[in-house]
Amino acid sequence: MANRTSGPVGVGVIGAGTISEQYLDNLTSFPDIVVHAIGDMFPEAAAAKAAAYGIDAHGDVDVVLNHPDVEIVINLTIPAAHVDVGLAAVAAGKHVWSEKPFALDPASGRKLLEAAEAADVRLGCAPDTFLGAGLQTALRTIRRGDIGTPLTALTLIQSPGPESWHPNPAFLFQEGAGPLFDVGPYYLTTLVQTFGAFKSVAAFGSRSRDTRVIGSGPKAGQEFAVTVPTHVSAIARFAGGESSQSIFSFESPKQRAGFVEITGTDATISLPDPNMFDGDAVLTRTGADPVTIPAVGATSSRGSGVLEMARALRAGRPHRAQGATAFHVLDTMVSITESIDTGAFVDVTSTATAAEPLPEDWDTTAATLS
Repeated sequence: MANRTSGPVGVGVIGAGTISEQYLDNLTSFPDIVVHAIGDMFPEAAAAKAAAYGIDAHGDVDVVLNHPDVEIVINLTIPAAHVDVGLAAVAAGKHVWSEKPFALDPASGRKLLEAAEAADVRLGCAPDTFLGAGLQTALRTIRRGDIGTPLTALTLIQSPGPESWHPNPAFLFQEGAGPLFDVGPYYLTTLVQTFGAFKSVAAFGSRSRDTRVIGSGPKAGQEFAVTVPTHVSAIARFAGGESSQSIFSFESPKQRAGFVEITGTDATISLPDPNMFDGDAVLTRTGADPVTIPAVGATSSRGSGVLEMARALRAGRPHRAQGATAFHVLDTMVSITESIDTGAFVDVTSTATAAEPLPEDWDTTAATLS
């Protein structure tokens, strides 16, 4: 498909589930995006979303893949289908934006990367929370040198687990999930955007119970199996020599989310929650009171990465939420799992590059593609 050079970018959505509402709320409000089609394996679900959002074309997956005005396919299917749908879109000559995870395993992820490179199409992938005003302000602060040379990071996500409130939580405690794979991508992506590529990791993992009980909804009281670590402690070294310590836990009565601290030679900066698009940072220097750094810039939510990718496509520059970065985060999580299993340090063989921060005046609501 020949890339257009001007005008709003046409997109199509595959997957009409609950998450599509968050995307469509935003995508249909961005002047630089036009949603032409939505498809689903259940065409009636696509028809309902099309009616709700004024989308002209709807039906099965092929409605999106074959639409001549769809330049970017937004892949909101279940994780197990991400690679297959991505490969189909690449084969149709479309650029692809995918919800996380990029893939369930490195082998299938590499297959998608290689197919996209051969077809000369772009891959983008969530999380795009780092494009929100909160983390962008913090990343600009770090790049400006306000903390000196960044050296280390500490990240924490702790909770008792989602089974008390989630009506169908079993999948969150089995392969492809757990606290590492479910929430880890937000934290690990933020670390890549701060330091660049991971080089090696070491980790311990544990679980307190082999079963848990659903606490709410129609399945309340039902027991389900826990097959992955529910507490992961990991250390990592980056290609530039920096290091990090992280805890990802569904084992803590004390809830602590959104904890990311980056320490440099001159100061420590506490970042806003990497699972959110907004929030202030806090800078602390030795012997001085903490200073709040308000978030600067417009922010939206899910779909911001699609918009940034669309504008980059028109400008002929790299987009920021790269598929290669999402693959590197997946590779890092798989390496952490391997370290848990072997008790050894594991090298991360893939690589990624931190994106340039967005300019302060970047605005999701502006019409820039006339």
